[in-house]
Amino acid sequence: HVPYFASPLLSSVPIVVTIHDLIPLLLPEYNNSLRVRAYMRLVAASARRAAQVITDSMASKRDIIQHLGIAAERVHAIYLAADPACRPVADATALRAIRVKYGLPEAYLLYLGGCGQRKNLRMLLRAYAEVLRTMGQDLPDLVIAGSLPAADTPLFPDPKQVAGKLGIESRVRFVGWVAEEDKPALYSAARFFVFPSLYEGFGLEPLEAMSCGTPVLASRYSSLPEIVGGAGVLVDATSLEEVVEAMQRLLRDSDSLGSLRQEALLQAARFDWEKTARETLQVYQVASVMPRTHSPGG
Repeated sequence: HVPYFASPLLSSVPIVVTIHDLIPLLLPEYNNSLRVRAYMRLVAASARRAAQVITDSMASKRDIIQHLGIAAERVHAIYLAADPACRPVADATALRAIRVKYGLPEAYLLYLGGCGQRKNLRMLLRAYAEVLRTMGQDLPDLVIAGSLPAADTPLFPDPKQVAGKLGIESRVRFVGWVAEEDKPALYSAARFFVFPSLYEGFGLEPLEAMSCGTPVLASRYSSLPEIVGGAGVLVDATSLEEVVEAMQRLLRDSDSLGSLRQEALLQAARFDWEKTARETLQVYQVASVMPRTHSPGG
């Protein structure tokens, strides 16, 4: 089992390969070098020869079938799960400690993840600036967690610079990398979690947030509708108006937030590592009785 795309072209035993997503193949900004394109051709050819392919979502399965030409019966969507430590934190002492450690206000909106172009942070910051103009001091600060890019580039735009140009730098808190053990309290203390990404093979961060009982506002693109389901608010994250309206609705409707907290926990409970392991074992059993290599589409 090769857990990330680059399986060998030839093998003396059947190969199972995991393809989490096709980001370098489908998003032009991520494959704009000859080296990346050559690498993608090689790993795509090796994936076509694998006995079975595992991926993280039905959205990624559709991409693999369409763009790599692998037969549907050889591609298996097996969901991941959140760390079991991702559970609601209600202890006041623990929540106070996380606020002190990361310099957080009493109330905040949260984004946690990378800063790549597909994460769509520019849209999040523009939407926050619009909501700030209407709600003023009543709007909780926006917390952006995760390592920032070393330099501002088209592929990895620096959200700090974007916040500065929008004039909202005093209301956006960049807390940097967050230790795994701190994430449950960080999620739990947030008013809601915002994740406007335009492409995800799975979407682990929204699942972590839901596992902590935190309402989620996310993009309706790629795998995110599968992960969030009806337990969150899904929007066209390319539409400033739609993102702004959804943020305002969540901020003004405390009853809706309370309902979403309960639905988030129910949705998150559908994702379980034991189920992932059982389904992976089934793929191994199928692969073990298949020929060693396959032609494309076969």
